[in-house]
Amino acid sequence: MTTPENASEELSGTPPEAQPDALPEPLPGPLVGADWLARRLGTPGPVILDASVGAHRGAGRRIPGARPFDLDGALSDHTAPAPHTMPGAPEFTEAVRALGIDDSDTVVVYDGAGLYSSARAWWMLRAMGFDRVAVLDGGLPAWTAAGLPVEAAAPAYEGPRGSFTARPRAGLLVDSATVARALTDPAAAVLDARTRERFAGTAPEPRPGLRGGHMPGALNLPFGELQDRAGLMRPAGELRAAFRELAGDRERLYFSCGSGVTACVLALGADLAGYRELAVYDGSWSEWGMPSELPVTTNGPEKEGG
Repeated sequence: MTTPENASEELSGTPPEAQPDALPEPLPGPLVGADWLARRLGTPGPVILDASVGAHRGAGRRIPGARPFDLDGALSDHTAPAPHTMPGAPEFTEAVRALGIDDSDTVVVYDGAGLYSSARAWWMLRAMGFDRVAVLDGGLPAWTAAGLPVEAAAPAYEGPRGSFTARPRAGLLVDSATVARALTDPAAAVLDARTRERFAGTAPEPRPGLRGGHMPGALNLPFGELQDRAGLMRPAGELRAAFRELAGDRERLYFSCGSGVTACVLALGADLAGYRELAVYDGSWSEWGMPSELPVTTNGPEKEGG
């Protein structure tokens, strides 16, 4: 997978301000800290996107200048049966251009929950061919805990349109047939980001009509277990150990969750851990768990390394 650093290797040397037509400075990786972003606030640096969902989207405060990447609105396909489905390339292009984003921009995404839906925005942009994007570690809670400024959230971005163009990459978002094949592929592992209770079928699904349980052969790695008590992503070595404990030596990883959102937190963690063959099941349990012939089990989690 192309990384933000690789996409910007040509920039090492002359600083951006000495090259008016150059791309902005390269990102340090797919994750940036509040201090990194704070030093660039108010400069011609990164475009900041607020990808909060649900109650956090209407919380009324934002990092100064942040623009709303609305996963509950234009950044999902509402004609699809599953929530938070990826829009088509033309619709995605239009929604991102409406946020004033250019192909040459650098983007940092955060959310009000901490590190929850921001990873979904990061993965969507990557899947549409845009690599100059990173997630703010710990999101808005980490930002405010550091004593950094916030402002009242604007209802919409009203600045100039951008020139972004989606260039979809095959294989980063996959369907149920691809996941079904991966479940029987000895070189692949399917990891489910839902809670252990939902995975086991002992807790009800939050969306009506879905079956309880999990895909036969799937492994359970709740997305919150990749974060420390402060809501920050764990170090790369610990992340690698968490994935290896479940997936063993398998390097091809597929991720699922409730609606394709927190699966992307696992994708972010795997990317930080050095994995490169990654895919997110877009429909996730909102699709697989519907009454259908897709198999479901309520047996306990698969054995480690299985």
